[in-house]
Amino acid sequence: MRLTVISLSVALLISIAANVCIFRQGKDFYLRLNAVRLDPLGLACYPATARQQNTVPSDRRTVVFFGTSRANHWTAPSGLTSFRFINRGIDNQTSAQVRGRFDYHISSLKPDMIILVVGGNDLKTIPLFPHRKESIIENCKSNVAELVSESLDIGATVVLPTIFPTGEIPLTRRPFWSAGEVAGAGEEVNAFLYSLERENVIVFDTIPILVNESGFVKKEYSRDFLHLTKAGYDALNAELIPVLKNWALYRRKK
Repeated sequence: MRLTVISLSVALLISIAANVCIFRQGKDFYLRLNAVRLDPLGLACYPATARQQNTVPSDRRTVVFFGTSRANHWTAPSGLTSFRFINRGIDNQTSAQVRGRFDYHISSLKPDMIILVVGGNDLKTIPLFPHRKESIIENCKSNVAELVSESLDIGATVVLPTIFPTGEIPLTRRPFWSAGEVAGAGEEVNAFLYSLERENVIVFDTIPILVNESGFVKKEYSRDFLHLTKAGYDALNAELIPVLKNWALYRRKK
């Protein structure tokens, strides 16, 4: 009898904990959903004063991380005194949302370089809308191409990090995930990024830096299945720094 009571008590505690977790996740999703309805492009994420950061003359090159949460969490490389880094990433945004706020968040900064991190949030919706797979991929490509064009129009060089795969998929996400579909879409969009490469458009291949032999982001670099740890960004920055230095040298020669 005592063992039964203990077992039931443990089961009850586990059930309560699980329900609390589900409630918190549901509340978080509900809040984010309605926040997007109030401000679909996330324009309020950066105040109007922040849009004027580059109006003061500077001898440093201005580099802007622009895009989704993967841009938002990308810490600036250290030790590059000839650069000024600004972040304009917003969590959970699709390429369409990023494109829609380009003028508001980027143009007034007059960046020398834009590191454009988009696409992951588009492609992660494919398992939810499998019948829209092709349109999701094509819309993503179109938005990236337009963002590149707008960046070049304001005189900025564009760095396009490839869309890296996920970390290992948690059990709670697996019923709503299709690893093969999302990975295949990522490969297709990455191939498209390379088709955009030309003068002032640089493709930065993140996959050899981050991914293990199983095709997932290395565990030490994976904060969760979609996002990176600080160590992951440090690894990216170690390879990004030579790109920035070579680009700056090339610009000086011109």
